[in-house]
Amino acid sequence: MEIDIQKNVLEANDTQADINRKYFKEKNVFVLNMMSSPGSGKTQTLCKTFEKLLPDIRTGVIVGDICTDNDAIRLEKTGVQAEQINTDKFGGDCHLEANLILESAKKFKAADLDLLVVENIGNLVCPAEFDIGEDARAVVLSVTEGEDKPVKYPLMFQVADMAILNKIDLLPYLDFDAKLAVANMHQVHPNMPVFELSAKTGQGFEPWIEWLKTKVSEKTGKKL
Repeated sequence: MEIDIQKNVLEANDTQADINRKYFKEKNVFVLNMMSSPGSGKTQTLCKTFEKLLPDIRTGVIVGDICTDNDAIRLEKTGVQAEQINTDKFGGDCHLEANLILESAKKFKAADLDLLVVENIGNLVCPAEFDIGEDARAVVLSVTEGEDKPVKYPLMFQVADMAILNKIDLLPYLDFDAKLAVANMHQVHPNMPVFELSAKTGQGFEPWIEWLKTKVSEKTGKKL
């Protein structure tokens, strides 16, 4: 019975995700679903990213958390418009579902956006299972988490279109093998782009920014 319930939930979500995808296509906005475990530096990565994109790329962000709007407040300081989703009112879900995304997206003037980023709830399991109608999925792994995370949580890295290895400024101080971490990502998702960077110092950001600009340009037709 539990399997049937889960199946029904995913089917309903997939139906809504298709509606979302049509909406975003009509609005001509590129949607990125950004996922990671808690503490990977996802919010700081987005802060640095928005500082480099704004105002040339009109950007909005939907922020998912079980409680608090701390991350949304941090992100808004970059000049980006943020919409908060807290799941404590829905039982504390550890992922965002497609219907919540469309509700929040409609609070933006979507026709005035080139890029909409969804900062999903910190979790390497549940968010990977839920399509939200995005154009691409990104996963952030930090050097403080362990090289084996991609093989311990393979689905997250299999469904991602690209990955970020964050906090590389800490490598001199940690017993972490960056090459092994990237190799493990490619073991579960061969040839996936992996950008090694530091959200604190800005080191290594340019390839990631160029990847994102290319994707936005391809979707919107806007030359960047």
